[in-house]
Amino acid sequence: MTPKEVLAFAKEQGAKMVDLKFLDFLGTWQHFTVPLSELGESDFENGYGFDGSSIRGWQPINASDMLVIPDASTAVMDPFMAVPTLTMICNVTDPVTKERYTRDPRYIAQKAESYLKFTGIGDTAFFGPEAEFFIFDDIRYDGGSNFGYYYIDSVEGAWNTGRDEGPNLGYKPRHKEGYFPVPPVDSQQDLRTEMVLYMEQVGLAVECQHHEVATAGQAEIDMKAAPLVKMGDNLQWYKYVVKNVARRNCKTVTFMPKPLFADNGSGMHIHMSIWKEGQPLFAGDKYAGLSEMALFAAGGVLKHAAAICAITNPTTNSYKRLVPGYEAPVNLAYSSRNRSASVRIPMYSPSPKLKRLEIRFPDPSCNGYLAFSALLMAALDGIENRIHPGEPLDRDIYAMTPEELANVPSTPGSLEEALNALEKDHEFLLKGDVFTEDVISKWIEYKRENEVDAIRMRPHPHEFKLYFDI
Repeated sequence: MTPKEVLAFAKEQGAKMVDLKFLDFLGTWQHFTVPLSELGESDFENGYGFDGSSIRGWQPINASDMLVIPDASTAVMDPFMAVPTLTMICNVTDPVTKERYTRDPRYIAQKAESYLKFTGIGDTAFFGPEAEFFIFDDIRYDGGSNFGYYYIDSVEGAWNTGRDEGPNLGYKPRHKEGYFPVPPVDSQQDLRTEMVLYMEQVGLAVECQHHEVATAGQAEIDMKAAPLVKMGDNLQWYKYVVKNVARRNCKTVTFMPKPLFADNGSGMHIHMSIWKEGQPLFAGDKYAGLSEMALFAAGGVLKHAAAICAITNPTTNSYKRLVPGYEAPVNLAYSSRNRSASVRIPMYSPSPKLKRLEIRFPDPSCNGYLAFSALLMAALDGIENRIHPGEPLDRDIYAMTPEELANVPSTPGSLEEALNALEKDHEFLLKGDVFTEDVISKWIEYKRENEVDAIRMRPHPHEFKLYFDI
């Protein structure tokens, strides 16, 4: 829509308020709301002011003024507001220079799309994330200098088979057996369907929904692939819808990669392909029906995977999921069909349009704009420098001996390791000024000071079981 069309649409829908959404540095939507009377065509150029020093990882207090510029093409009605509310995703701009803000994740994604076109390799990069999440009934957590705890509960939790629920009807998925029995064991079918219907209401194209492997309400809803920036927008709507539908049903949702001990964590497998002039470029006559370009793209992703993890797996909790010897794909190899490889080539259909890479190590705690951009930049680096990924690994990686695995590299074992890798290996992200040195250094600084140090300085409850009586 154009600005004029947005104003007509708002009037047609009976909107009374306008909600302006933008993404902070780490990946959480922020917003503020103005009356519809405050929205005119000029505001799509002049924008609205806000305090950038109050946004995580952004401006210092002495240079705090920022502008959000509504993107007319993103206008929809917000389905969760009691008063009819038009909402738009915004770009962030400096009010003095009128230049785009380099730490705005959406701007980074837009620059990644522009760089793809600049290279001449392709003109569109499609992304299809499979974001998993948990739907819980109760979550409590707190900590101080002398205590720390969390408590999770779910009516589906395997630990509740003996609870007096007046009556307890059973039907609770056992650990690792949630994929995917029919109701009544799957108690959240209708809830996930409600989420899908709201997603469609805001313009998302959904392929399917289902229970995931873990007990206690692990779920997945899959969206159809879309171009990079559009999918960044879609992933934010996805998280927003899921959380708000859950809350309306007295449930709560988390995209933490590993909230439960002794069961599967939540990943976000990301499907990626590059197209040019409406034609897919990843289909060919090489391994698993890939083109040589697609193999080089896989080579770039695998070469830079350790650094990419600092963006695609950006929390200390991410590495509770990426643990060798379990189901998470920590081994940096590629394969057709083999889900234990960190880069898989899905073999569901022979159609060239569906030929793609599935990168399996990312998780849904990431900032989608940054994660998709980093993966595209790694793939382009692989293509430009003809980085071959080596031989495919079609064996069951988890059945291989330590000696056989010795030459198979792994993802980092901690966020600290991933940040160290990003510090050493980020030249590929700087091409085309997509990421900047400022963005990379601020990301590393923020993560080290606010997350890595915060976790490693605190005693863990399980340490008391191990060490209190020594």
